Parts: sequence; C-alpha cells; structure tokens
Amino acid sequence: MTDFGNFHAGVAQFRPKKADYAANLLRVRELFQQIRDQNLRVQVLALPETSMTGYFLQGGVREASVSAGQLLQDLANAYADTKPEHALDVCIGFYEQHENQYYNSALYAQLEPSPEHSRLLHVHRKFFLPTYGVFDEERFVARGKQIDVFQTRFGKAAILICEDVWHSISATIAALKGAQVLYVLVASPARGFQSESIGNVEIYRRILTRVAEEHTLYVVMASLIGFEGGKGFIGGSMVIDPFGATLLQAPINEEALMIAPLVLDNIAIARAQSPLLADLESTLADVARELNSIEA
Repeated sequence: MTDFGNFHAGVAQFRPKKADYAANLLRVRELFQQIRDQNLRVQVLALPETSMTGYFLQGGVREASVSAGQLLQDLANAYADTKPEHALDVCIGFYEQHENQYYNSALYAQLEPSPEHSRLLHVHRKFFLPTYGVFDEERFVARGKQIDVFQTRFGKAAILICEDVWHSISATIAALKGAQVLYVLVASPARGFQSESIGNVEIYRRILTRVAEEHTLYVVMASLIGFEGGKGFIGGSMVIDPFGATLLQAPINEEALMIAPLVLDNIAIARAQSPLLADLESTLADVARELNSIEA
C-alpha cells in the first residue's frame, strides 16, 4: 500500500565493473534481492550516475550504451526474478543511445512484480557536460536540453546528473516546475585533500544543503565509488530534507545501501517558514524578462 505523504528512499553507493553492462545488471539484481531478503523498507532506490557501465568510457560509450526501453526491460526482469511482493521505483544512471545520439542519462522507472506491468516514467539527459580537467564528456556524448518534472507514486520528482546541480539555475528550474524530490546522481572523482575532509564531497554538501533550503524540497544524492584509470570515486552519498538537515550520510569509499524516510508534508511546513520559492514565483515574469534580455 502506498502512503503518498511518506516513503523511504534507499541510496545504493555503487562500484560498477567498467564497461560490463551484464555484470552491473547482476549487481543491481543483488540489491533488489537484498531488499527482498532483508525485508527492507525501500520504496525508491537511487543509484549513481553511469551505474550500468562506469563513468570513464570515452569512445567505449558507443558499445556500452543501451536504449531506455532496453534498460527498463532488463531491470524489470531482474526485479521480477527476486519474486517481489510490491512495486519498487528505481532511479539509475546509464549511457543511453537515443535517436542516433549518445547521452549520459538517468531513468526513473516503476518496477512491478510482473515485469510486463513495469513503467518508464522519465529519462533525464545530462544538461551540463563537463569538458575540462579530467572530464571530456562533450567529445563522446550529446547534451540534453530539458529539465523536467514528472509525477511518481511519491510526489513530483526531477533528476539532475552531477554537474547539472553545480549550476544553481538547474535546481531552480526543477523547483519552479513543481519538484518535491530532487534526485542527484553523481560520479565525482575525489579531489581536494588539503584538510581532513575531501574537497568535492564538502562542496556537494554545501550545494545540496543550499538547494534543499532555498527551494524547500528533498534532495537524494547517490554517488559512485571505485577506481577507473587511476581516478577514485569516493561516494559520500547523502539525503537532505527541506529544512537543510542531513538525514543520511554514506561512508567514504565503501559500497553501502542506506535508507532515509521522506515525509512530503514537511515540504509545506518548510515553505511556510521560508517562502523563498513563493517569492521567486511571484516575480517570475520579471525574472524571465531579465533572462531574455541577455544575449546568447
């Protein structure tokens, strides 16, 4: 039975096998089995950016990409194999082939005990592609052009992938379109070791806390772990509530399945206490005019 005001989000900090879709699908199936065998209270399972293949594939993206429909079918069959009693929503990152292009994408699907009843609810294609430092995405994948909100069993949701959330306008668009839960899927190599904390993990904490507080929504962040080509993904997944409190903090450099309760009614309370989003909505026409005055 679904409680539309309350649900539990599972965040799987995940170490994929590079360029091995079949092996990673099996690993996702093991997570489904763990939820089933341990009777874990998980209604939505979030996994990181490029979970199905690993991140640094470069030209190998072409061989590793699948359609969203193919991934839905494979996830639905894997879930049904565990003999579940209830539906499970999944948000997961993958390299996608779509209309003769390749994308760094994430899908959100509702998986049912009978695979033929599973449904694809949304695909987000990474909007901001980093092409600097160790990153070279624009050479190998196309850029998505939309940030959309979609209806789930557990409120309205949006997805951002890694650098998308570093640009404050991305989360603002999602919030203005009605998002109550923002899923942020990340593959971020560790950098910044000048102190006891890891620089990029602390930056994500600051960014996501500010996003949650300013727009009074839940942020569910799932971060990749593992090493690829000498670069280490170190995790630090987190869930932040609409008051800016951290509900979940995953360990560094360890696989983990962690669970946080989300109460959507808290969004209304947070927005009554801090009406910044309402203030933005009331001035949106002027803001849009200002944006349109900027030459591309």
